[in-house]
Amino acid sequence: MKINSFEDIIAWQKAKIMTVEIYQLFSDSKDFGFKDQIQRASVSVMNNIAEGFERKSNKEFRQYLYIAKGSCGEVRSMLYLANDLKKISEKEFQQLYKLSVEISKILSGFIKTL
Repeated sequence: MKINSFEDIIAWQKAKIMTVEIYQLFSDSKDFGFKDQIQRASVSVMNNIAEGFERKSNKEFRQYLYIAKGSCGEVRSMLYLANDLKKISEKEFQQLYKLSVEISKILSGFIKTL
């Protein structure tokens, strides 16, 4: 399947879902530092996929996918902290954790094809 726009990329679609869920989950949080960090990390995943794609160079795209993958790891790290500090439920943790791992795996596979 030919990818015509970044919106066609499954990893971007899933990263967008993850970002919306994180924004909704932490919308009422008064811990502004934590909230800002996890939101920025999740936005970074989807935006780096988009920006890399728009660069139209496989070498640059690969680099941006690595950055997106790193941000995905940051989201997972923050989710552990949110769970330990009881900012989210175990169910919310598991759901977002699984989604972030799935995105990371998709990105790894995508990087290998470039």
